[in-house]
Amino acid sequence: MSVAAKPLNPRKTPLQGRSRATCDAILEAAARILESEGRQAFTTNHVAELAGVSVGSLYQYFPGKEAIVAVLVRQMRREMLDDFKEAVRQSRGEDLPGAARALVRAAVRHHLRRPALAQVLEREEADLPLDAETGQLKQRLRELVVGVVADHGVAEPDVAALDLIAMCHGMVDAAVQGGERDFAQLCARLERAVLGYLNAGDIRR
Repeated sequence: MSVAAKPLNPRKTPLQGRSRATCDAILEAAARILESEGRQAFTTNHVAELAGVSVGSLYQYFPGKEAIVAVLVRQMRREMLDDFKEAVRQSRGEDLPGAARALVRAAVRHHLRRPALAQVLEREEADLPLDAETGQLKQRLRELVVGVVADHGVAEPDVAALDLIAMCHGMVDAAVQGGERDFAQLCARLERAVLGYLNAGDIRR
């Protein structure tokens, strides 16, 4: 069965405390394996062993390892969107440089929360049929950034938002792959690039 044909949703949603704890243990075990050992070590047997549950218990919640990865990807994307929503909230009343810095910190925070896991999940996501979900998230993220730059009089806010998102993703991804883990230093470098873009002569109305 191809990855595209495999179910990517949990079999059931845990409602009781014990069930939630079991599900959380499975997800955390999977995350630890992916970030420390990589996809070659990622099997349902290994996940169950590390989580301290039987393989049968794992399959009560997840139809396969692809569904576990899909849940981790969704969690990561929700955290990223929450980071940006909070950045937008904090930037209200700030000038353009202040608002830009808030967005930069959100972008860096997302990648450095668990950098090894973020990298492997982004690679895994490319192999899963989550295009519709990913597209919706990217659209929501773009809308948030468009709103910020438009409120500060940036010309062509749709274009500016796309440029800024691509700039942040590219620089942060390259830095993290290169071993960067210093939040303040990475923020400072990215802020210079973003503020340089926003201060270009034709970027303001």
